[in-house]
Amino acid sequence: MSTDLLQLQCVKGRLHALNGVFLNENRYDHRCCGQPQNACRGTTALTPRFAPNARNPTLLERSMLDQSELLNVLSQNDRQVLFDQLTEVHFTTGDLLYEPDQNVDFCYFPLGASIASYFVLTDDGSIVETLMVGREGALGGIVSAGIAPSFARANVMNGGAFYRIPLDRLERVKRSSPAVDALFTRYADCMMAQVFQSIACNAIHTIEQRAAKWLIAATERIGRNDIAMTQEQLAAMMGIGRSYASRVVQRFKLDDIVRTRRGGIEVTDAHALSRRACTCNARVKRHFERVLEGVYPAV
Repeated sequence: MSTDLLQLQCVKGRLHALNGVFLNENRYDHRCCGQPQNACRGTTALTPRFAPNARNPTLLERSMLDQSELLNVLSQNDRQVLFDQLTEVHFTTGDLLYEPDQNVDFCYFPLGASIASYFVLTDDGSIVETLMVGREGALGGIVSAGIAPSFARANVMNGGAFYRIPLDRLERVKRSSPAVDALFTRYADCMMAQVFQSIACNAIHTIEQRAAKWLIAATERIGRNDIAMTQEQLAAMMGIGRSYASRVVQRFKLDDIVRTRRGGIEVTDAHALSRRACTCNARVKRHFERVLEGVYPAV
């Protein structure tokens, strides 16, 4: 697959995000069968409009808040070995990184307030978020050595800058730098901790606790209290009905914990929201601090 193309299934000329969470009809240029949008049923090569802005980063370009906390763990020499192979790209909210069964050609590092999430497709056609990744982490090629198919879908949840590296180059860097290899091994351990905790959370915690946990995790990663997220999107990511999510958000509003606007939720009392949340974020953060100290985002 070309480095500048994402292969997606074009159905009636629209990019369908399951459950209507992400529906981006105008974000890509169609390069398919030449039929009108409402007639196309083929597999389309879609050219992301951020591609022309791709460029190589330098170590001194970014403030600490705009960097990757994961990469900042490395020494300057080890970081530069990796940075020589990185390209900076920009995504907008809703952009697609991977589809299930699609080869994962790149590893992405969210920078600053950028966030991406993994989603699993269920039998009824809905999607459920399994893992949120911000500047503390990376997506793609964390465990596998080389190119392998993706199991989950990965979408950008909060648009912004990412570093990108082809997986074959990443593997060469790992072989040449034991520190980079060890960093990815430790981060893989932290990812597994998040997945394990997410399974337990979905099984035993209430919708209110889980919603509060998600809002806290998002604000920690983007560094502000205003989240571009509708109640319908929140419900879809949590795998619950919209009415359940709406009732929880309304309770938060009545208690002056959040405010809502068109297409967004603002956290107005983070401490009160934390008291409503389960302890899953804190458990994951403690594990990060033991395995990769100073990487997990703080409010």
